Amino acid sequence: MKLILSCALALLCAPALLASPVGETASDSIPSRIITLSGNPESPEHREHIAMLYSRTNLAFQDPAAPRFLFFDKQGRVALGIGGYVKALAMYDMDGAIDNDGFATYNIPTPFDPAQRQRFGASAKHSTLFLKMVARKTRLGRVIVYLQTNFTGDNGGYGLKLDQAYVSVGNLTLGKARSTFSDAPAMAPTVDDQSPSGQVTAKNMLVQYRTPSWRGFSGAISVELPEAKYTTTDATRAIAQRFPDIPLYIQYGWNEEASHIRLSGILRELSYRDELAGRNHFVTGWGVQLSAITNVVGGLKFFGHYTYGRGISNYINDFAGQGLDLVGSPDTNGKLVAPRAAGWTAGFQYNFTPKLFASVSYSRSQLFGDVDKSLGGSAYRYGQYAAVNVFYDMWSDLRFGLEYLHGTRKDFNGDHGRANRLEAMLQYSF
Repeated sequence: MKLILSCALALLCAPALLASPVGETASDSIPSRIITLSGNPESPEHREHIAMLYSRTNLAFQDPAAPRFLFFDKQGRVALGIGGYVKALAMYDMDGAIDNDGFATYNIPTPFDPAQRQRFGASAKHSTLFLKMVARKTRLGRVIVYLQTNFTGDNGGYGLKLDQAYVSVGNLTLGKARSTFSDAPAMAPTVDDQSPSGQVTAKNMLVQYRTPSWRGFSGAISVELPEAKYTTTDATRAIAQRFPDIPLYIQYGWNEEASHIRLSGILRELSYRDELAGRNHFVTGWGVQLSAITNVVGGLKFFGHYTYGRGISNYINDFAGQGLDLVGSPDTNGKLVAPRAAGWTAGFQYNFTPKLFASVSYSRSQLFGDVDKSLGGSAYRYGQYAAVNVFYDMWSDLRFGLEYLHGTRKDFNGDHGRANRLEAMLQYSF
């Protein structure tokens, strides 16, 4: 709590007018892949727009690349990009299988089931479409509109689903976007769209403020719509949340912002109904995260994070949606408590050439305390996720990926299971 409040005070005192907004980049050349459908990309105004459209500031590995098709207005005020990618996956599970396209350690059967040793699967539902509009600077700052969809909807079938939709004006962002508690650039690169078990990948409705960068320091704070999931008792029930989640971070970047270290915090106030007492209760949840990405030497890069807290399970990848933000406790007369949870990821990426790179990563997600007293001995205790992969850009827009995944799950009663997957990806960006 003290750490979170201290970070918030530091953000409010940040020198907000001493530098350009985060993400402002310059470009001296027009990318050759651009297809201009209207306007003149050679004008100075449009060059600046293109630099913004092609910036990967604060993006994760799996976020789509810059748009291929561009529209420019005649006055040089607005640029609109349309892009996305088609992503086809083929996967084979051996010596333990997960009955899902995403490799979530939470879904590994325990104890190990010899009847579920193999599985073959294929999917294209993580293909995506997006629109990005960049407008000329106003008194309040530059206006950016972003809309992204994928095909993971329709109850697991191929239905269009909104992934992100936000408007940024200067340093302020409104809409559905990646949570401020998530450090996108420090995420592990994987073929698997589920991504590592302990990673924080949540996307929420939010109002976010990012400070400008000053001598390498920057930060952000937001108010976010809470996504809370409980495991209730017979005497309790979940109710509508009364308070927003408040995440924030302070970051120091170097090497032209290609490397950074970030300290994040989040404060939650989780509400539920006690039916026996006939009153509502509130449980305070909190979390901290230390994350980093840096070039080690040559083409070798390190990335990773450690996350810990109470009542933050819905932010940790493999716990999301599993009802673990609050659980019942027999030691508190049926009241709900916020279990302690942790997740961490660490890995390395090596670029052999500009078109060929590989990575290795390890991740762990874990619950602590007496969760087994509430959920039983078969409750998830911890999961491990290991990935080894290689990516090759066959040409500028066509990427091939090959990945091996190993996962384990262990329950509080000692039961454990494992899964192994080999998957291949072909992704064409446009």
